[in-house]
Amino acid sequence: MHNRWPRAESVQDFIDNLAAVQSRIDAACLRAGRDVSDVRLLPVSKTMDENHIRLAHQAGCKLLGENKVQEAWGKSQAMSDLTDLKWSVIGHLQSNKAKLVARFASEFQALDSLNTAVILDRRLQLEGRTLEVFVQVNTSAEPSKYGLVPEQVANFMAHLSPLKNLHIKGLMTLAEFSSDADRVRACFIRLRKLRDGLADVYGHLQLSMGMSGDFEIAIEEGADVVRVGQAIFGTRSLPDDHFWPTGN
Repeated sequence: MHNRWPRAESVQDFIDNLAAVQSRIDAACLRAGRDVSDVRLLPVSKTMDENHIRLAHQAGCKLLGENKVQEAWGKSQAMSDLTDLKWSVIGHLQSNKAKLVARFASEFQALDSLNTAVILDRRLQLEGRTLEVFVQVNTSAEPSKYGLVPEQVANFMAHLSPLKNLHIKGLMTLAEFSSDADRVRACFIRLRKLRDGLADVYGHLQLSMGMSGDFEIAIEEGADVVRVGQAIFGTRSLPDDHFWPTGN
């Protein structure tokens, strides 16, 4: 799917791309019998320069996903004049970068380490902030991917309960990189079943799953958040598997 999406170069390009993605979301919700308002689109701006991000902001993007913490921090500082622009860190977080996330992020979608969680909670206390987080789960059983194995999640989340500055919002996964839709779908089904098994303790946890090439399948299987980059911004100079999962 590399080079599938032309680069957005104007506010109108972004408006058109956002509308096209929303149309796909609407259709997937219709097929699944879901309410469109239950699915949140998270535009992903990783690798994109400030000029293109400002165009996307003018087109209505007010919360953007970034993979690399240093890159996201730099962008947040460079665009601090856009007071309504918020940042979601969606890539792996090394514990020594937790202090940056605590300063600027409004959401963190890749929590899979208790040590990092403790450090992040401590830094948030110092900053006088709280942070919404998703626990990352490796549903494809690929050793190259970050995330907890599904069997570890319940115990991991129980250890997060004392960390009051972290608000556990849901679970996140990356599906297998495959052209086989059934194998991709199986990853999303695993996350949904895991979420359902935790419902008695944690209530309704949101599911963040699905990217530009597979978000429709994710919505059909219960995604509450879809992380879409290239279908909005255009194809990156390097393919997606260059950035996932070692994006920090």
